[in-house]
Amino acid sequence: MNSTLPATDPRPVFVTGGTGYLGARLVPRLLDAGYRVRCLSRDPRKLEARTWYHHPGVEHVAGDAGDDRLATWMEGSGPAFYLIHSMIAAGAGYGEVDRRLAANFAAAAGRAGLSRIIYLGGLGETGPGLSRHLASRREVETELASGPVPLTVLRAAMIIGAGSASFEILRYLVERLPVMITPKWVSTECQPVSVHDALRYLVACLETPATLGRTLDIGGPDVLTYLEIMQRTARSLGLRPRRILPVPVLTPRLSSLWIHLVTPVGHRIARPLAEGLRNRVVCRNDDAVHLMPFSRLTLQESLDAALGHGPEGGTESSWLDAGPVPGDPDWAGGTVYQDRRSTPVEAGVQDLFAAVCLIGGRQGWFEADWLWRFRGALDRLLGGPGLARGRRDPGQVRYGDVLDFWRVVEVIPDHKLDLRAEMKLPGEAMLTFEVRAEPGGGSRLTQTARFKPKGLAGLLYWFSVAPVHRFVFGNMLHGIRRRAERLEAGDR
Repeated sequence: MNSTLPATDPRPVFVTGGTGYLGARLVPRLLDAGYRVRCLSRDPRKLEARTWYHHPGVEHVAGDAGDDRLATWMEGSGPAFYLIHSMIAAGAGYGEVDRRLAANFAAAAGRAGLSRIIYLGGLGETGPGLSRHLASRREVETELASGPVPLTVLRAAMIIGAGSASFEILRYLVERLPVMITPKWVSTECQPVSVHDALRYLVACLETPATLGRTLDIGGPDVLTYLEIMQRTARSLGLRPRRILPVPVLTPRLSSLWIHLVTPVGHRIARPLAEGLRNRVVCRNDDAVHLMPFSRLTLQESLDAALGHGPEGGTESSWLDAGPVPGDPDWAGGTVYQDRRSTPVEAGVQDLFAAVCLIGGRQGWFEADWLWRFRGALDRLLGGPGLARGRRDPGQVRYGDVLDFWRVVEVIPDHKLDLRAEMKLPGEAMLTFEVRAEPGGGSRLTQTARFKPKGLAGLLYWFSVAPVHRFVFGNMLHGIRRRAERLEAGDR
């Protein structure tokens, strides 16, 4: 990371929630802006997978925001980011836990002499009609403002980014249900914001003195109903328009149970989010735009970035995870199903990798060739390449080579071969072979088939062919093993 912008306060920025969705992305952006960071987390070991964990500008503190020693841990810091939300950990009692933690944080910040607190809360109309979730966010604001340290509040609606709970619920519902019966909230207006823009606002607050003590609404340039957002998400996923039927009888509880069944997002998160969908969440003014001007991402650009299709996705995106960074929830980025198999091989890594590289073409797929031929014929009928393309060389593979209806996308000699499927599929498929030497002699072959389904058809496809995979992939693994052992014995 390059520190290109001067920090206005030489003291480190105190960050809570570094293991969370936004905190994990905020820290590297603060480092890039020239700030030092003191990161509070209950277990810093959870951060070891982050690329910034060992950065010289980061100091890790093991502790809890409710601890009496919090002021001691804060001493010497300047501004602080409060990015704590107890909805997952505390369950139904998250509101009371959040109030207690916020009150303790405000008091500790005053004793430690912090310069300011910045909090990202929830956008929504004010008044008695707020959902329990949004009302809890307002209570946290009140508690954080109760101390002597100035508070800046940024209020955001749905954050569009892989790993964001609200976006992942949206993605899964759209991807898996071509027809949806929904509550009336689909006609509620929302002003979503890209996670990239939300982070830019958070960092920009530190460089903008006029934001001190302010409550600012942040959002993208588009105001749409949830129905419109769902249809645009379907289009970005390459799916046909969803058939959405609003009905007046679906309660938030029933909605959350449905979300729990259809998506990997648990009911503890789904219930409060579903309740909050009844509230209109649109910026009341454009003060944030004037104080911190930059070109905000449109909804389409935000969706492209979240799905790994756009330039804003950066290094946090790939086809497998579509945006999540290490440590994000398991459901982030869309489910990837896999069939992983491994076997010891009585041969060296060179002979084993040579055997792996023999797959496809006239030499076939080691076992159950008739099933591969059947799948190839079916693919041809569907307009795919089938098995007719064969392979360039009978014994070697290079990056970009065709192996029947697979394409070589990575080759690391004597270690790894990655193939991407080019057959007609309701999703994306990869086949990976990994080779490593065993300590006691010989080697080990690990074979992994991955599939990222596209819509309901993709789910049905994966579960329908799973029994066949057990036979085909299992036999292929052992066929490669036997070929490698023959090569080791000199049978070329």
